[in-house]
Amino acid sequence: FIRSSVGGSVMKPSDQQLPVKEDALVFESRFESGNLEKAVRVGPYEYELLLRNDLYTHKHTQWYYFRIKNAIPGVEYTFTIINLTKSDSLYNHGMQPLLYSEEEASRDGVGWIRSGYDIRYYKNEISREGKYKNRNYYSLSWKIQFNNSEDTYYFAHCYPYTYSNLQQYLQQLMNDPNKKEFCKLRILCQTIAGNHVYVVTVTSPSSNSLAKPKRTVIVTARVHPGEANASWVMKGFLDYVTGSTDDALLLREMFIFKIVPMINPDGVIVGNYRCSLIGRDLNRSYNTSLASAYPPVYHIRKLVQKLLKEREIILYCDLHGHSKKQNSFIYGCENGLSHERWLKERIFPSMMSKNAKDLFSFRSCKFKVQKYKEGTARVTMWRLGIMNSFTYETSFCGSTLGRKSGTQFTTLDFESLGAALCDTVLDYCDPDNSKVTNMMQCNS
Repeated sequence: FIRSSVGGSVMKPSDQQLPVKEDALVFESRFESGNLEKAVRVGPYEYELLLRNDLYTHKHTQWYYFRIKNAIPGVEYTFTIINLTKSDSLYNHGMQPLLYSEEEASRDGVGWIRSGYDIRYYKNEISREGKYKNRNYYSLSWKIQFNNSEDTYYFAHCYPYTYSNLQQYLQQLMNDPNKKEFCKLRILCQTIAGNHVYVVTVTSPSSNSLAKPKRTVIVTARVHPGEANASWVMKGFLDYVTGSTDDALLLREMFIFKIVPMINPDGVIVGNYRCSLIGRDLNRSYNTSLASAYPPVYHIRKLVQKLLKEREIILYCDLHGHSKKQNSFIYGCENGLSHERWLKERIFPSMMSKNAKDLFSFRSCKFKVQKYKEGTARVTMWRLGIMNSFTYETSFCGSTLGRKSGTQFTTLDFESLGAALCDTVLDYCDPDNSKVTNMMQCNS
């Protein structure tokens, strides 16, 4: 908690390590977004790992991100995370852990790669604590051989994207003299740890004061800090909408984009998977009136309410990562009282499936308002009057579609899904209404 606070501890892990055997691995996770609580050597080259729960909770072990040193090349190591809680996992369906080598990155320009074999995800015999004491934990096990001696390796559940990565990206964006003409950055609020939650406004300056108010598109990400894939989709979206293509120029002429790229920086910094620093899921708290406890979601709702008084919001899209399903897809809401509205609520996701046909599955989309989802961004904004209010999910694993079938997602795949979101906004609002009409006929 202290290390996430502005003005708090800047203590870094000491280079002085506890005494270890010469052939033992040395583990570390005390860095930004890191998560590993304990590593126990149970065999010559076998380690059991425990992840840290989200702060002030007894659950939410999914995200891991740690480094190791002192690996022996050519030796087969086995790693087993023993305190996972979900009953099924994409690791049972072809997903591999991510591995990063500092030496190979420096020497060959190789970044994160999928690695590991004999991957298993299964229920173990360890009982959980507290109100979950009648349930058992699950284990994730994988084997791997390392290539280099005196190298530093990192493992992660998904391609990391930290708060520092975001700040560097936004600084580069605002340092570009051309983009500063249509891109504005301001602080929406501060978190309870004092970190900034940014809102980026992208639109072309209006030269006609009598023109009809532009419609608005709102995109948010990282309410769940361990869903790092959402940040890569967001990066693709921002790259596209601030780009120099004719379509990007048209988007800026037609719309005002309000973008909150990281809702929960506190959770991202400390390596949480789902919660804020007070142990609460912010995506169940959008209807809160407690600004001091839930500042990001409180101020996002206030921003939306203010914008709705001024102009039409054609899309609210909250970016997420999904731990059990393949592909990317959308969760929407449903008005069962109007067949025409029922059809319209499916047009945008249907168009997405055409623009990203190898990555996005319309069949996986769902349109429903469950009682326990009332506090989500999707449902809250829909009840405020935004018909196209969506949770945009992207698998941690990969695709089962078209040319991408059987592949695991890369950062470029995630970024392309952000670009496809921009293309779909253009298609949906095309003055030539034929695309919308065709989609309604197909869905009916």
